[in-house]
Amino acid sequence: MQQTLTVLGATGSIGVNTLDVVRQHPERFRVFALTAHKNIMLLSQQCLAFSPEYAVVADESGAAELRDILRAYKSKTEVLHGPAALVDVAKDSQVTTVMAAIVGAAGLSPTMAAVEAGKRVLLANKEALVMSGHLFTSAVKRNGGQLLPIDSEHNAIFQCLPDNFTSVAAAGIQKIILTGSGGPFRETALSELQHVTPAQACNHPNWSMGQKISVDSATMMNKGLEYIEACWLFNVTEDQLEVVVHPQSIIHSMVQYLDGSVLAQMGQPDMRTPIAHCMGWPDRIASGVEPLDFTRLSGLHFEAPDFQRFPCLQLAMNAWRSGGDYAVALNACNEVAVDRFLNGEIKFTQIAEFIDQILEIWDSSEPVCIDDVISADLEAREMADKVVRA
Repeated sequence: MQQTLTVLGATGSIGVNTLDVVRQHPERFRVFALTAHKNIMLLSQQCLAFSPEYAVVADESGAAELRDILRAYKSKTEVLHGPAALVDVAKDSQVTTVMAAIVGAAGLSPTMAAVEAGKRVLLANKEALVMSGHLFTSAVKRNGGQLLPIDSEHNAIFQCLPDNFTSVAAAGIQKIILTGSGGPFRETALSELQHVTPAQACNHPNWSMGQKISVDSATMMNKGLEYIEACWLFNVTEDQLEVVVHPQSIIHSMVQYLDGSVLAQMGQPDMRTPIAHCMGWPDRIASGVEPLDFTRLSGLHFEAPDFQRFPCLQLAMNAWRSGGDYAVALNACNEVAVDRFLNGEIKFTQIAEFIDQILEIWDSSEPVCIDDVISADLEAREMADKVVRA
């Protein structure tokens, strides 16, 4: 059966790779809607290539610009704008599958709308589970939808689990091993970290990603957020989840069973692999990724994470352990701090320092609805702005 697809965040790296997979399988996928923040030129090219019914951008000025471009090519794509339009194209009755790839808290509401509408949600927005894991997982069960993980690490775990997985105990799993590359500064002298530039932080040795997620990889906050996400996705406790640094990014994660067996998912560091896996699931479809050549692998290295080098990873683990809306505050403060770093306003090492300052004084509560999550997110951002500007 052909899937009807909405891509939330079509102009980001995940969105671009998603459409590359779609391009290879026109018989399987019909693009219903594409959304972007402000990359109007790329979105216009995507609209002309895939002819979606709707395109959604951030504001009216962007929408007007996109309309003018599409009108010149006699495109029938209708252009919308704003948060409400994102929700509408995520939950539309024609849509079967939603690629949730909007970076950060902005993707929360449309992703939840897709979940509540019972869609197959391909989750690349890790913040959705980090900020409101209980609400999301409960909504999936309540509405009969599917939540399939796109992050390469969570997708790897998903591939290593039995088909009838219900819990780690029932599956005979001892622990889940989450791998991370360690980013570009794994071997940089600690004294030099305060001097690194945004360009250096965004120069990931293995992956091609957007600026924000590249910085998160450099601080290993990305792995911290994935740690929290994995706890929600697979219902695991702290002693059932381990983070291991694996610089080559060939083994994307592993599952260790009680009998001593360890299943690992391996592949090129190319996001089209997990994207194609979830888009085709339960079938396997071509992704366009070159297969691994084991004769050319120089070796696979593993080490424990250095929390002095990567304090953001420790902060994320602590936020999960603390519960309540600590993870909301963690994510919000990180987004503010990373943005300030990219703009040259703070040092790389201050990202963790500012997050820690906020979490030390954060008055946590348990969110009971998405509005509570959004409110906590806004409060944490305001606090982070004041701390950063002080």
